[in-house]
Amino acid sequence: MSVRYDEQFAFYEQLRWYYTQNRGKIRSRYNDLTKKFLAYNDSEGNPNVFLRRPQFEALEMYVFFKEFLDNAQVLEVFDDWRNRRANFADASYYSVNRDGQIRLGDAITAEQTDALFKQMKKCREDYPNYIYALTMGLGKTILMATCIFYEFLLAAKYPRDKRFCHNALVFAPDKTVLQSLHEIVTFDKTKVVPPEYACVLDANIKFHFLEDTGTTLNTIDNSDFNVIISNTQKIIVKKKHKETKPADILFTQGSLLSAIYGDNIFDDEEELRESDNLTINQRFKKLCRLTGLGIYVDEAHHLFGADLEKQLRSNVTQTSLRSTINMLAADLKSNGGAVVACYNYTGTPYVNNQVLPEVVYAHGLKESIRGGFLKECDAQGFENVKSNEFLTAAISRFWDRYGGNTYEKLMPKLAIFASTIDEAVNEVHPAVEKILADLGIPLSTVLVNVGDTKYTKEEDIRHFNNLDLLDTEGSRKQILILVNKGREGWNCRSLFGVALFRSPSSKIFVLQATMRCLRQITDEQQTATVFLSKGNFDILNDELNKNFNMDIKELKEPSGDKKQRYQVRVLPPPRRIKLRSISREYHLSEKGYNAPIDFGLAELDTEKYTATIYEKRGLSRDMSVKETDGDSYRDTTRYSLYSLVGEATRYLNMSPLLVSRILSESFDGVEQILKSINQYNEIIDDVIIPKIWSALFEVRSEIKSKEHEITLLHEPKEAGYYEFSAKPELVIRKGDKSLKPEWEERSFHTDTYCFDSQPEKQCFLQYISHKDKVSEIYFMGMFTSEQGDFSIQYFDPDAGRIRRYYPDFFAKMIDGSYQIIEVKGDNKIDDALVKIKEAAAKEIAAESGVKYVMYAGSVLMKTNVLDDDVSITKQRAMLESL
Repeated sequence: MSVRYDEQFAFYEQLRWYYTQNRGKIRSRYNDLTKKFLAYNDSEGNPNVFLRRPQFEALEMYVFFKEFLDNAQVLEVFDDWRNRRANFADASYYSVNRDGQIRLGDAITAEQTDALFKQMKKCREDYPNYIYALTMGLGKTILMATCIFYEFLLAAKYPRDKRFCHNALVFAPDKTVLQSLHEIVTFDKTKVVPPEYACVLDANIKFHFLEDTGTTLNTIDNSDFNVIISNTQKIIVKKKHKETKPADILFTQGSLLSAIYGDNIFDDEEELRESDNLTINQRFKKLCRLTGLGIYVDEAHHLFGADLEKQLRSNVTQTSLRSTINMLAADLKSNGGAVVACYNYTGTPYVNNQVLPEVVYAHGLKESIRGGFLKECDAQGFENVKSNEFLTAAISRFWDRYGGNTYEKLMPKLAIFASTIDEAVNEVHPAVEKILADLGIPLSTVLVNVGDTKYTKEEDIRHFNNLDLLDTEGSRKQILILVNKGREGWNCRSLFGVALFRSPSSKIFVLQATMRCLRQITDEQQTATVFLSKGNFDILNDELNKNFNMDIKELKEPSGDKKQRYQVRVLPPPRRIKLRSISREYHLSEKGYNAPIDFGLAELDTEKYTATIYEKRGLSRDMSVKETDGDSYRDTTRYSLYSLVGEATRYLNMSPLLVSRILSESFDGVEQILKSINQYNEIIDDVIIPKIWSALFEVRSEIKSKEHEITLLHEPKEAGYYEFSAKPELVIRKGDKSLKPEWEERSFHTDTYCFDSQPEKQCFLQYISHKDKVSEIYFMGMFTSEQGDFSIQYFDPDAGRIRRYYPDFFAKMIDGSYQIIEVKGDNKIDDALVKIKEAAAKEIAAESGVKYVMYAGSVLMKTNVLDDDVSITKQRAMLESL
């Protein structure tokens, strides 16, 4: 039976699921530098990360397409997926249907996949084109900057790898957003880049900000690490509006200035048209002289609506952003270059309730609110009221709810939007002042910003830009009267309310203005309020449906997983324990060069370096897969003895004469060394340099341990409680009727424990109820390094970094001994990373006289672990039998 194609089927969801199921396998194929970059931004191993989880997930998919799929077009990836080819061919990667959702390997009909494939083919460009859809307030600009930093680091490390961008062109849709992109320039790179690499970026990145029409783009031809930030009007092909005069020819064609800056005779106001008589403006021509260009489009569709479809489609008028990018790509290609890819950052994956095919990651409004990344929102619609009555109700209700509060020491703000300057100045402003006077609110709290210097002075603009800057006059403004400020480009986290009475000329403005007040402030999720006329209330509901596939009630509807937020307070006295920390002291001594080195290259197993081509003739034929050598297609550097000496000297920081002598006197001989490394460049890093180092130096390590007292949990820094989300059935609170008084005496360093799973809860109940063996038991799985000292360091080989691991429980037994307890899902017991954490924990535990215990989830649910012998060895045997 044929299944009708669902327009809301999202391929990006399938890709995300595929990635999460195979994260370890996929990351193993990444460069070491990439692993370190991801680990630095991954909250699972680094509790002090700057990126929010949606930003990091988008970064993961960015790297996934870059290093695992080799910048493949979305069309090609989808075709491989639906036909189970290439990276999707291994049957072990597929899953059965879960919860009625489509997963990789489900029986998706040819009708469905063909419809989406045709849609993707229609939208295809000559270069990879990706859309990252993160709703307003999640930090798309920071994500974009992070992606550019990643590109430049990898391009510096692997300059011959064409997958990585050497230059970045950042497009903003208009001047307002262009100003917000200054954050890319001022952003502290160490928040997303490991500090040891951030200095490399600082030393090499060159920013070019094209704010004014007359600004010249001064990039050096064929240079690297340029970030050009502009809007589409600043870089575009224009038709020449006048004939070239002899003087123009004399001073432009063939001159030194022309060679450096390009031709620059164009009409800024004239639109792009098809014509044989086109003049390329200076900036466009300079861009065509850059290599490895990546294009980043911020607010790709002015956030919402049909503009997205126009901006991201090639079959529209040539005045579009896409046409400019296409012409830039064509010019680069004709000169032997290329656009590496175009990355579009937008607020929604939908256009008119239909998923865009090029979306590779999305985190929508509903998920962002439910995840606590945005404020919740109450929407109030007023029907059959006059303008003054609406303003009175909005301001009064806002002040009753927020007036006496501060959030991160900032006063809450209400934005009142007028449709015209005249309305704002002559109607809204006088009415607002009267209402404030009646309520006893100082008129100094009002700020008018209407875009007209007659009414809005430079001082007002400064106050507007300082709304979130503590202890400024701007931060003390609370009632904002605005015109056309609902669009993207200005951020105010202390904005808690929006009032919009008259219907604007653009319906999408209602949604844009509403979302202005949703940006997160404080660690606790706050709730904003939107005051609308009934007409605008209905418009908001319609626009939410079109752009986010949700209804207005879902702005504050409880999440589907039924999680609730809990305030967790620390109970006195502070619980402190004594543990021993282990450190290793390394001593480096120089042995000197005494004998020739045997690199063993003739017997070296080179299988891991060999490129292989897998070929199957005819997909429908029952023929085996043939393997052929693919080394001839590898892009390798050819070394001579002198260049090899230079490369090794750079790593070893020693005399090039000594390195040359070592290579020449080796058992292998220079000829064999050059033959091996020119076939596989990796041998230099894997064999040559390590063996020279080992021959010349000796490293001795000494283990030292030191006892120190740690506090299990600290008081919160800025509030009286911590806040967590959990399912009610997984929460246990001090004073619960299910707990006996004597049980409570053995636990609760906080008043609430929020468990992640039933096995964790079961472990706690088994320990707290066992008076014969357990003296105290504390749940620590909720907390991280900023909240307590209880953590264990371990080395993550995939990330190449020291990370911290936070066990679930700490227990003191009746006999005076201590236990560190970890609860793991059955499928994680033998995970390689889990074993590394286990080994590190056991090392610390053994040195401190503490026992480390790990329980499998199913064992806890079926067995009383304190009554039975359930060592980890026995647990593994039990799991194997199942």
